[in-house]
Amino acid sequence: MTVLEDRIEMAEESGELTLDALFESLERTTPEGYKVEIVEGAIFMSPQRDTHWEIIADIYEQLRTKFPRKRVKSDVRIDYPGHLNGFCSDVTLIAEGAEKTPGGLWRCGDVEFVAEVISKGTAHNDYGPKRTAYATAEVPVYLIADPYQGRCHIHTDPKDGDYAVSTRVDFGTDVDLTGTVVDLVLKTDDFPRD
Repeated sequence: MTVLEDRIEMAEESGELTLDALFESLERTTPEGYKVEIVEGAIFMSPQRDTHWEIIADIYEQLRTKFPRKRVKSDVRIDYPGHLNGFCSDVTLIAEGAEKTPGGLWRCGDVEFVAEVISKGTAHNDYGPKRTAYATAEVPVYLIADPYQGRCHIHTDPKDGDYAVSTRVDFGTDVDLTGTVVDLVLKTDDFPRD
């Protein structure tokens, strides 16, 4: 049994299994260069790949042409609706004037945009439970960049735990977000494929 398993078992026995307890344990045991998320109570740890990072950096840089640095986040924990959902989204845009909770976290209700870049091992999370959690939290725009498909999936208009509008755009084609809270055209010409 590992240290992490011991801590989780102790938390479960005392009835205190919380996202805070899980992340606190994980922060001490996660190797550098790995991203950790908790999706529906399951822990996912994945290394950062070059393709993944290039797309994240491209989206971040384009958002920065319009929004201040303090509103654009990457790999920052935000807790979402559902059982033990602590996501560290690839790119997140926080609403203007948003403030952190007393515990130092951003509120999911203050998230205006999320981008996730697909990794093979965790793709099912981005297309499934994370999409549901983002829609339930009423995140106005959820973009999935899939370097294996060479396309983006844009989800808008959250209603009743799902997105009413979904659009697919191939890499190399502009993603028009001008009718959304993001209000810009996202260029995908330089998004690499895997």
